[in-house]
Amino acid sequence: KHSVPILGQLHEKLLYWKNTVLPKHPICIAITYCLNQWESLNVFTQDPAVRIDNPGAPGAEQEMKRIALGRKNFLFVGSPRGGRTAAILASITSTCRRHGINPELYLTQLLANLPSTPI
Repeated sequence: KHSVPILGQLHEKLLYWKNTVLPKHPICIAITYCLNQWESLNVFTQDPAVRIDNPGAPGAEQEMKRIALGRKNFLFVGSPRGGRTAAILASITSTCRRHGINPELYLTQLLANLPSTPI
């Protein structure tokens, strides 16, 4: 709501600045890059599910931090199959957190219902 006019002003300024500096200048290269990404940069204004930030909520940055912190532990998964299993569990727990679901309760319920689930 508030972002659209501000982004419009920024777009106008980027176009102006692009025409005032030499094409090979690093600032012109950065402006061109920004303008080439403009549609992607504006997705959050059209889709309410896309957030412009992630304050306090477990977002992509926090999930990537978990992966980075666990990197040393992942060295000792034992085998490629163990690594795949660890990756699947990390993905499930990450998805649970993003949706506000307790991963431990989810996995407990999932494993309890698995034997009676038809294949």
